[in-house]
Amino acid sequence: MTDHRYLIVGGGMVADSAARGIRELDPDGSIGIIGEDVDRPYARPALSKKLWTDPDFSWDEKVDLHTEETGAEFVLGTRVASLDRAAKTVTTADGQTVGYERLLLATGGHPRDLPGLAPSDRVLAFRSAEDYRTLRRHADRGAHVVVVGGSYIGTEIAAGLVQNGARVTLVTRDDVLGGHMFPAGLASAFQQRFVDAGVEVRTGRRVESGSEDADGVTLTLDDGSTITADAAVAGLGIDPATQLAEDAGLAVDDGVSVSATLVTEDPAVFAAGDVASYPDRLLGTRRVEHVDNAKQQGRQAGRNLAGADEPYEHTPMFYSNVFDVGYEAVGVVSSSLRTVEDWAEQDERGVVYHLDDDDLVAGVLLWNVPGRTDEARKVLAEAHALTPDALPGTISAD
Repeated sequence: MTDHRYLIVGGGMVADSAARGIRELDPDGSIGIIGEDVDRPYARPALSKKLWTDPDFSWDEKVDLHTEETGAEFVLGTRVASLDRAAKTVTTADGQTVGYERLLLATGGHPRDLPGLAPSDRVLAFRSAEDYRTLRRHADRGAHVVVVGGSYIGTEIAAGLVQNGARVTLVTRDDVLGGHMFPAGLASAFQQRFVDAGVEVRTGRRVESGSEDADGVTLTLDDGSTITADAAVAGLGIDPATQLAEDAGLAVDDGVSVSATLVTEDPAVFAAGDVASYPDRLLGTRRVEHVDNAKQQGRQAGRNLAGADEPYEHTPMFYSNVFDVGYEAVGVVSSSLRTVEDWAEQDERGVVYHLDDDDLVAGVLLWNVPGRTDEARKVLAEAHALTPDALPGTISAD
C-alpha cells in the first residue's frame, strides 16, 4: 500500500465528503481511504428509504457517490488494526502498513447484534449495501421478516418490506411504537399506520435469545413467546468504533473526543461522523449518527485536514420517511422531555417543541412540515428568549 498525504480510515459517506473537502483546498495531495465495506461510499439513507419505495430510484444516478471524482485511492474490505501516532502509520489486519501526514478517523460504529445470533444471510444488522441486497432477495420472495427495534432503521425497514410484499413482524421496547420520541397521541397515530399496512407490531418486548437453522430464525422474547421467520433484521443502534483511537492513546468519551475544528489532541489526527464526540455550538458536546452530520462534518474535516483550521458550526438535522409521513428534526427529540405541540392538523402536520428542565427548547420535531430546519435551528439559538407559551406559531406548519 502507498503512503498518503491524507489518509482516511473508514469508507462511508464521511470519507467521501472529507475527500471532497480536501479537494476544495488541495487539488493534488494524495488521498487514501481504507474501509471495511466492500463497496465504495454510497448514499446510505437510500438503503432504508427510496430504494424500497421508488421504482425509478437509480443506484447509479442517486446512490453511488461517484467517488472517482476526488481521485482518492481506495482499499476496500480491509480493517485497520492499529495506529502508530509517533510513526504516523496505520497497520491493517492483514499486516500492511500505510503512512500519512494527516489522518481522519471516520470509523463509524459497530451494530448491536441480536442475542445469540451471528450475522448471516438470514440475520442482518442492516448497515451496508450488501445487507440491502440480501434483504431485498428475501422481500422479493415474499418472506416473513422480523424486524427488531422501533427507531429509525427498524421503522423504515419494516415499512419498506411490507410495501414490497413481505410479511413483517416489528418488535419494539416501546409500549407504543415511537413512544421514546413522540408525544403519546402522535406515537399512537404512528403505530396505527403500521398496523393498517399489515405489520404485526409487538410492543413492550425485547429479544432474550435467538437461534438459526436451515429453515429460518427463531427469536424468544422476554415474555417467553417466540417468533419464527425467514430472516431477522436488527435495528438496535450502534456502538461507536473507538477502539483504534483508544488503543492509540487518544481521548474517548462516547466517541473520539475532538475540538471545534474536529482535531484530537494529536494535531495530525482528526475524527468525524458517527464516531466523533464534538462541541456543537447550540447543543453542547454530542455525537451524531445522521447523514446531514456525515456530509457536513466530513466536508469540514476534509477542509481542516488540508489546513483550513475552521470550526464546525453546523447543527445537523435528521429525518425519516415512513409510509405517508416525512419528519425532520433538529436537536434532542425525546418523550422524556416536556413538549409543546402546535398542530395545523392533529397528528398529521405540525411542530413539536421539546423542552429541557429549564423549559428551554432543546429539540424541534417537524411532522410533515418539510424545509423548515433552518427555522428550527433559529429557535434553538434563541431558546433563552422564547417562553413555552410563545412557541406556537414560531414555526408555521402551513
